Amino acid sequence: MAKKRVTSIQVAKLAGVSQSAVSRVYTPGASVGKATRIRVHQAAEELGYRPNVLARSLITGRSRMVGLVVAYLDNYFYSEAVEKLSYELQQKGYHVLVFMVPKTLKGIDKVVHEILDYQVDGIIFASVSMSTDLTARCTDAGIPAVLFNRSQDDSRLSSVTADNVSGGKKAASFLIAGGHKRISYIAGWEGASTQRDREKGFVDELRSYGLELYSREVGNFNSDDARRAARNMFGNNEKPDAVFVASDAMAFTVMDVLRYELNLKVPEDVSVVGYDDVAISSWPAYDLTSVRSPINRMVGETVSILMDFIEGKTDETRCIEIDGPLVLRKSARISGRGNNE
Repeated sequence: MAKKRVTSIQVAKLAGVSQSAVSRVYTPGASVGKATRIRVHQAAEELGYRPNVLARSLITGRSRMVGLVVAYLDNYFYSEAVEKLSYELQQKGYHVLVFMVPKTLKGIDKVVHEILDYQVDGIIFASVSMSTDLTARCTDAGIPAVLFNRSQDDSRLSSVTADNVSGGKKAASFLIAGGHKRISYIAGWEGASTQRDREKGFVDELRSYGLELYSREVGNFNSDDARRAARNMFGNNEKPDAVFVASDAMAFTVMDVLRYELNLKVPEDVSVVGYDDVAISSWPAYDLTSVRSPINRMVGETVSILMDFIEGKTDETRCIEIDGPLVLRKSARISGRGNNE
């Protein structure tokens, strides 16, 4: 037989406090004395008491749950982002529900409907875009939503991204300074604002120096597609001498194809620059030069915006772009150095 659930009344009796005091101990941010908190926790541990979060949400009207929607975790940037977002929200007293969806709009409608059924207090959309209808649904339900590493031309949505246009410009300036003439680009999924802005900054900066893309392929932020893109781009006699890849995750695959399938040396034959500066970029196997997406600051701003909405501190949307540096490593030729350095 199932053991009968211990109640807050029993905890209060054993701790010698009121039931409301027990409730305050388990309510994040509530005022309660240190001695009372200790007695309640000791009594709860002795009795095996666990507060009923769902019951409390019915009383307060707050579930203290946040929906986190992500399209893919095979991109190292997003797996790290999910971890950091979850930790930051937990520090604020919120539980995180993670929902996986396709990176296109298809399928998101059903997921958003499911998220709203959970009565979440807010939603973070990481690596996915929102349709006008879905935005309206969240707005009508009074559920604040923030886009992480995506932006949209919709005044109802807040967003936090890296300054991707600036990042693309930095990559182009660096490769031009290194003396490269045949500079190419491998794009991510073309429906993503991150892809669009990184390419725009890159191409605009090339043109400011009188250069055009030598060649272009699409990797869709996907390893298999990035592999095919690298083979197409470098599988003939007219090879680029440098390539900017729209994400580190794709750049790793591109480097593997260059070195182990096509027997090209990096950076002696081809310089490679990525984007995001994920942890693996610094591994000796890749040592990838990369534009950093400042993930800690992006996570902090995202959680701050969402908390302000949830706590009623503001109803104004904010769109934030955070600049990140170009981190130099050994996958690309650096101005003033020979190819063998």
